[in-house]
Amino acid sequence: MTQKTQQKTQQVRFVEVDPDQAGQRIDNFLRTQLKGAPKSLIYRILRKGEIRVNKKRVKPDSRLVAGDIIRIPPVRVPERGEAAPVGAGLAEHLEQAILYESDSLLVINKPSGLAVHGGSGVSLGLIEALRQVRPDSRFLELVHRLDRDTSGCIMVAKKRSMLRFLHEALRQRRVQKIYQALVVGRWEKRQQVIDAPLLRFELKSGERMVKVHEDGKPSVTRFQVLRRFQDRATLIEARPLTGRTHQIRVHTQFAGHPIVGDVKYTPDADNSQFRALGIRRLMLHAARLELELPDGEKLSVAAPLDQDTENMLESLLKVSGEE
Repeated sequence: MTQKTQQKTQQVRFVEVDPDQAGQRIDNFLRTQLKGAPKSLIYRILRKGEIRVNKKRVKPDSRLVAGDIIRIPPVRVPERGEAAPVGAGLAEHLEQAILYESDSLLVINKPSGLAVHGGSGVSLGLIEALRQVRPDSRFLELVHRLDRDTSGCIMVAKKRSMLRFLHEALRQRRVQKIYQALVVGRWEKRQQVIDAPLLRFELKSGERMVKVHEDGKPSVTRFQVLRRFQDRATLIEARPLTGRTHQIRVHTQFAGHPIVGDVKYTPDADNSQFRALGIRRLMLHAARLELELPDGEKLSVAAPLDQDTENMLESLLKVSGEE
């Protein structure tokens, strides 16, 4: 990457796209260039035409070509030293949570409650914490996302070539994601496939939600019962065959068994019952990833539940019994 001017947030910058960056969407490119800037800011300066590619306005999904000259206006973003510092406890936890590492890829068992990136009132996310813990790593980027309260496997690319490879693999559904969820009530069928289109919408408050709707995008999830706690709850495995926002959360709700601890899609009365038993988190866990790496290696990574969540399940077992 060639920079035509010194990188300062208080000056206009002109950045030339190198061959390794070709094919990226402009919004994703800017997130790398403007680390710490909220997505809302990036989309705002794109809409206002303050970002120019070869002196022309562009849309957020425009793809870059090697040699493109990007005009980036003055933007105030936090410097690395201004970010919320990573405490010793979190730093140690993240290192211990690494499930797999190579020279181009990290897979981490993300704890529930940790956002994957900062912004929208979150001063420190997983990716910012990793960059602080590993200051010598020149490239660390999220491959995909997990909701803040979902725990489990998440991939972080250490090389741009791996990021591109995995984005294409995800697009082609060549990455298998296997989740575990504790749902309300007795899930009757041992195995079940839910094929129900999902539509994103906004409430009047501005909160983004998803619902089953005939005008939505095709969405399919395969479910299997792992463990029943009598009629109180069921531990299930979920394999999304499509990759829609909140897919598992909405499909379980559609099946009549929303996920325990889900403040968006589970009735307050249900969540209150489980909170009284000490279960206070969203009980959705990305338990396993299966994929083929660029060299042909078959990779299967499993993320164990943390001890607190195991204890929650044990407390539920004591009051409910198990089948």
